[in-house]
Amino acid sequence: MNDQDMTIKIAEGDGFIAALDQSGGSTPKALRAYGVADDEWNGEEEMFAKIHEMRSRIITAPSFNGDRVIGAILFERTMDGMADGKPVPTLLKERGVVPFLKVDKGLEDEADGVQMMKPIPGLDALVARAKDLGVFGTKMRSVINSASPKGIAAIVEQQFEVGKQILAGGLMPILEPEYSIKAEDRAEGEVILRDEILKQLEGLPDGQQVMLKLSIPAVPNNYKALVDHPKVLRVVALSGGYTRDEACDELAKNDGMIASFSRALLEELRAQMSDDEFDAALAEAIAAIYTASTQKVTA
Repeated sequence: MNDQDMTIKIAEGDGFIAALDQSGGSTPKALRAYGVADDEWNGEEEMFAKIHEMRSRIITAPSFNGDRVIGAILFERTMDGMADGKPVPTLLKERGVVPFLKVDKGLEDEADGVQMMKPIPGLDALVARAKDLGVFGTKMRSVINSASPKGIAAIVEQQFEVGKQILAGGLMPILEPEYSIKAEDRAEGEVILRDEILKQLEGLPDGQQVMLKLSIPAVPNNYKALVDHPKVLRVVALSGGYTRDEACDELAKNDGMIASFSRALLEELRAQMSDDEFDAALAEAIAAIYTASTQKVTA
């Protein structure tokens, strides 16, 4: 797939984007959920080797292909790694899956009800390297914990500022200002978030687009204006702590939003499974998330 093919696949393809981008801080928890205990690895290199084994098993499974999975978000080490004897981005594209790269370096401490992204040193060089490896886009996450107009405006401004830098490097940015599903004022705050994103979109030059990764809204279709906006290539949803069944039920109420799930995709997978059991469990998850992304219901 060339850049035009990947743009069309992401803009128009039926399916969802798999989030396989757990980073250093969340990797031990992800491994435990997968059935790999802490005493089965020693040190960061062995930890990342274990998580790479898990991700390689996922992306080489028969059910993981471009028929239902249109994209995959990778951790940097996964992007640089090999699977089935090939560079991971190359293998994904051969299977019809568009590769993305997580580029953020974690979160600042909370201020004004939000957690901004930490600085991303070397971003231009990382974007250039990812592009050379055939990656289509990037993803970066920050978090909103309360309906603070000042905090939400700042977090959206930062996302767009870095997004423009990524666009200048030739990749498609996924902006992810996650709204915590635990926040009691989420419905109110998500209106503020939507309107701040719309303001920033108006400042993008004509012909440029971004993607958005947002929590499934408390009020269905709150983000429909973003889904329909000409400067938004696609709006994807994170599972945000919901179980897969919960996330799928909520996502199906939102027209035009597709999934970009991590935990909700992987929750039934275990290292101890046979290859057939593993692929059957993965196929079941893919089918459920695909259905929620493509078959909508009235809220």
